[in-house]
Parts: sequence; structure tokens; C-alpha cells
Amino acid sequence: MSDNWPTVDLYFTEQGEGFPLIIIHGLFGSADNWRTLAKKFAENYKVYCVDLRNHGRSPHVESMNYHAMAADLEQFMVAQQIEQAHIIGHSMGGKVAMQLALNHPERIAKLIVADIAPVTYEHGHDDVIAAFYAVRAAGGVASRKEGDVLMSEYVKELGVRQFLMTNLEKKETGKLEWRVGLDQIRDDYESVVQAPAGTPFNGKALFIRGGHSHYVLDSYWPQIEALFPQAQLSTIDGAGHWLHAEKPLDFFDTVSQFLAD
Repeated sequence: MSDNWPTVDLYFTEQGEGFPLIIIHGLFGSADNWRTLAKKFAENYKVYCVDLRNHGRSPHVESMNYHAMAADLEQFMVAQQIEQAHIIGHSMGGKVAMQLALNHPERIAKLIVADIAPVTYEHGHDDVIAAFYAVRAAGGVASRKEGDVLMSEYVKELGVRQFLMTNLEKKETGKLEWRVGLDQIRDDYESVVQAPAGTPFNGKALFIRGGHSHYVLDSYWPQIEALFPQAQLSTIDGAGHWLHAEKPLDFFDTVSQFLAD
């Protein structure tokens, strides 16, 4: 298929030498979240961590459509002269990785999808988005502690609030404000929950789920197999949705073995 979607130039970091490995963060994440694991993978690969549109240091634009975000990634590969790469995508980033594999299978050597499936999910971030807007309504905050207080009314889990606050940065006003494209994400959140779709990807694919997570249920396996016939499944016991942060060594070992096979 042709990519008739307006694209943006994605911010990225790179380190290491060897075969390219591209890492894609999830919703409200950024390349920064993968710094520690990227350094470890860079011992064997040339690792690129990208910021998706409306995230991190990448531009804010309309649409969170997976075809558009996959086109951003394909354009990034062209610009960096990466003919083919291993791709790791977590959560929303996993859906972007899947869509790229479905649209441009020739670009993918091996596909690793972390705790997400090619299914349409229920809306699940209303409280998070409300917390973001509470900080914006206050005109920003003087400290992360102040932001935490505002957000705690909407998001009860401290760990989730701390993750979300990685998106705060100091502006010229001296206040901490959001760097995510909040309006764009909110306005097209319907696209974020959608499933990737297209011609099945016949290359090697590994789906990794957290044992405590509900994002990749056994009942989703037919949908996974329909689009990714060679898919394998691995479960990291004791991990939730943020499996790469909760069990980084287990995640690293699982991915490394799959890439080395």
C-alpha cells in the first residue's frame, strides 16, 4: 500500500553499533523511558529510540492514526538509511510496530510486541487525561510535588503519576508544563484504542506479556495468529503492563534470545 498520510520528522536517540534495533514507547511515554535498556541492547545492536508524534520531543500534529504513525516510522527509516531493522514496540508503540510490519514487511527483520495485541481496546485513560488537564488548568506547576498533588485527585497509583510526570519540562515561565500534544491525543484517542489491520506479516514475531497484565489475553491469540502467523508468545511472570520497567533483565533476556535464534 502507499502511505498517503502527512508525516512528521521524529526525534530519536542512537547508540551502539551493529544491526539496527528500533524501540518505540507507549502512550504518554518517550524515548527517555527506554534509556537503561537501550544502553544494554546497544552492546550488540545499533539502537534507535524514537519519540512518536505528540510525544517527547517530536512535533505535535493532528491524528493518532496507526497508518500515519507507521508512515512516520517508515520515513524515519528512509531518512536514516535503515533498510531493515528489528523493532520493539510497547503498548501503543507495539501497535505502531505491528502496523509498520503489516504495511512494510520488508522493513522488519524481527518484530517484538510488548504487552499489547492487535485488538480494539476499551477507553481506559479518561482519568489520566483529566489529570493532565488539571495541571494545565493551573497554568503549570512549580514542582513535581505540586503536580503530584493535583494529579492524585484523578490518578491514585503513585507509580503511574510518576511515569506521567516524566512529561513535565520547565518552560520560559519557570513553571513545569506538559511536553505532550495533549489536545491532539485527546481529540483522536479513538484512533489509539483501535486495532492495526492489513495483510498478514509472515516474518518472525514475538509477543511478550506480563503475567499480571490483562492486555494480551489467551482469547486474543486467534487475532494475533491471523495477522502474525509465525508469532510466538512469552509471559514474564510477576510483571504487569510495564513489564520492561518492572522486570528489565527478564525482558532483556527474552528479547535477546529471540533475536539471537
